Amino acid sequence: MNTLILGMGNLLLCDEGVGVHVARALAERELPANVSVVEAGTAFLDVLPDIEKADRILLIDAMEGGGAPGSIYRVPFDQCKHPEMLASLHGFDLSRVLYMAGSGRNPEVTVFGIEPALIEWGTELSPAVKRVLPALREAIFTELSR
Repeated sequence: MNTLILGMGNLLLCDEGVGVHVARALAERELPANVSVVEAGTAFLDVLPDIEKADRILLIDAMEGGGAPGSIYRVPFDQCKHPEMLASLHGFDLSRVLYMAGSGRNPEVTVFGIEPALIEWGTELSPAVKRVLPALREAIFTELSR
């Protein structure tokens, strides 16, 4: 089974970029041969070829779930809210990209969301989010072993 770890977010908006920060950290670790890590940032369409090859996708992104900043969420993709309309050309969400892939394959998608503390101009993660990164990496490794 080919697994794609997909780091999402905007690196210029503090905690909004957490998925990319985590993807970079995971890319430095030794991973099983069937696991690839991609920094998608805000460009889902750029990673369409990687998505098309995946049997399983672990998506990492900031997620407002109502918990304390730094809370980690594990949510099956089909239980996530999806936007009803696009705000811009960069507004594609994964459900639309999977549809566009049109391969007939339906990868299993799990979202790992992190409750942001700070979404404003800046490139550094907030202390609350930085503090949970080791726990998030371990949660992802646990998921990979399933």
